[in-house]
Amino acid sequence: MADVAVRRVDFGYFVRPADETGTGQPRVEPCLGYLVEHPDGTLLFDTGMGSHPDVDAHYRPRRVGLPEALAAAGTQAAAITVAANCHLHFDHCGGNPLLGPIPVFVQQAELDAARQTPDYTLPELIESSRFESVAGDAEVLPGVFIMPTPGHTHGHQSLVVRRADGAVILAGQSHDTATHYAADQLAWRAHHDGHGQPLPAIPDWIDVLQRLDPRLVYFAHDRSVWTP
Repeated sequence: MADVAVRRVDFGYFVRPADETGTGQPRVEPCLGYLVEHPDGTLLFDTGMGSHPDVDAHYRPRRVGLPEALAAAGTQAAAITVAANCHLHFDHCGGNPLLGPIPVFVQQAELDAARQTPDYTLPELIESSRFESVAGDAEVLPGVFIMPTPGHTHGHQSLVVRRADGAVILAGQSHDTATHYAADQLAWRAHHDGHGQPLPAIPDWIDVLQRLDPRLVYFAHDRSVWTP
């Protein structure tokens, strides 16, 4: 569907501490969501950062709230008809309580982890959201599919937007950066070409995504975009 538009929503940034980056240096990361504007409705993928004193002290976020972020993207919460979270850590579902009765699609495994695992996320973000749990793939709008992409969390999911010119993938935090995705994609190509071992191990779902012939892959914490 060529008339489906995908637009970025900027929820600000945070500082990942040096002991979490693997480089010995802190890293400033954007917090990004995405609007999918479809003839049958508007979907919001991820809703920004929640707030808690301990979280704020650890990550030092500079937030853009949901209403302000949507306004900067040229829309408002009243225009959203459906939402989804790639996973339920604080920096992906912080605006959920402001969506009211709008259904928020999430993998059942992710919802179970958020409800049952101490310090997994901020409890108020889970208790005040209207979740629609799914187990596996689900079509949330015509040609717009949720797809499990476990790794960062067991219940992580991405969004596939089928367009006439190829698929657009909203990959969330399946990979921290477009460069990391590009490395897995190239390893997938080497496996697909029957290249000799040893080769890097890659997630099974990379094959599913690449067979969709994606034109663009967007990420939650990287402004860069993967292209073929």
